[in-house]
Amino acid sequence: MPLNEGHEGHEGFEGELGEALRRTGEGFVAEDRRELVAGGMSRGRRRLARRRAVAVTGSVLAFAVVGVGGVYGGDLLGSGSGGGTKGSSVAGPAPTEGRGESATDKAAPGAEGPREAQIPVKKMAAVLKANTPAGNWSITDENGKGHHVSAVYDDGKGPAAVSVGLYRAGESSEAGEGQVTCPDKTFVPHDACTSEKLPNGDRLMVFQGYEYPDRREDTKNWRAVLLTRDGFLVDASEYNAAAQKGAPVSRTDPPFSPAQLKTLVTAGGWRPLFKQLAVDKPVQAKPGSDTAPPAEPDGAAVQGTLRSLLPKGLTVVSKGGDGQFAYVVVDDGKGKSFVQINVQNGMGDVAGELFGSGATMLPDGRLVKVRQQAGEKGGAGVVWWTADTLTKDGFRVVVSAFNTGAQHEDATRAEPALTTAQLKEIALSDKWEKFAAK
Repeated sequence: MPLNEGHEGHEGFEGELGEALRRTGEGFVAEDRRELVAGGMSRGRRRLARRRAVAVTGSVLAFAVVGVGGVYGGDLLGSGSGGGTKGSSVAGPAPTEGRGESATDKAAPGAEGPREAQIPVKKMAAVLKANTPAGNWSITDENGKGHHVSAVYDDGKGPAAVSVGLYRAGESSEAGEGQVTCPDKTFVPHDACTSEKLPNGDRLMVFQGYEYPDRREDTKNWRAVLLTRDGFLVDASEYNAAAQKGAPVSRTDPPFSPAQLKTLVTAGGWRPLFKQLAVDKPVQAKPGSDTAPPAEPDGAAVQGTLRSLLPKGLTVVSKGGDGQFAYVVVDDGKGKSFVQINVQNGMGDVAGELFGSGATMLPDGRLVKVRQQAGEKGGAGVVWWTADTLTKDGFRVVVSAFNTGAQHEDATRAEPALTTAQLKEIALSDKWEKFAAK
């Protein structure tokens, strides 16, 4: 899943893809959304790769996009902010300016799309105010309609952006479990996170983290997400600034404590509004059409294959991933090193962008390119080494290693634990062939 576009294009790509996934997923029941998201990711990845000069593996998009499009540690679910942009830069898809035309605004050709939720903002604002401490509120678009409410709140200790969004995860709570599971600190740096199952069967996550993983600004993002047992989401975010992005920090912490965030998202006043989130199911695409989902590799198998190909002398200290993406953090006694892999089908049409200058072709027609460059997640002294391969049938295997256990953290060693030659050997292994589309 993760796909970086190099230094210049990475954040824009992640933001555009994240926003597309969120809007595509809104209102779809569970059995529809996985196929739609998978198909949209494949097409979107190729379109965006054409628009940028370089695309190599990235670090966190797969972990940020959980299951059917949920995201950790930000407002990618669309709850917005008090005048800020939407999106998340907490080790996941970055913000994208403006809303534009969403999947819920216009259906794809040949399909009947879902309807945008039209809940009066005033109703959502009333629930928000009734379940938070007294203070001064400035509600954005108070006379409008939608599925989220954004505001600036001030209790006399400094203005803070606050937002709440209502969404449908699926027909059951299992459809959105990824939304209420605490993220891996390898990808999403945070101070605290709890996840629990409530007595009534609902699930709750309360997250205390940051707007920027590299802490280039001190904006904090605290968030609570409730997943009801019948598959609805209440997603609340707050910041210690008057906007999610672009505003100076106005207070030490966001205004509401974790307990108060829990009170807010579990408030009974949201439940009467859920019925307005029900939407029509779209007509399913015909097999073989452009919207048909690509084959998705099994994440556990990808990770297991990666571990089987690691050089001797490396100890795996943590591991994870999802679908076509997997990672391990290894240590050879000289410090931690983050290693990740993507296996991607259907990438032949962007071979020119992926493998331009510096690529070589093997006798079997595979393209190979090795890169050594600086890291791009803010960690001091981080270097990023990559071996990228593509078969003549469009099957891509790209593996990277870093000289740190997490890209947003400073380097823990001079070089990655794997050499570029070892990365190339892993990427060219015949063991990956089992993941190639037949």
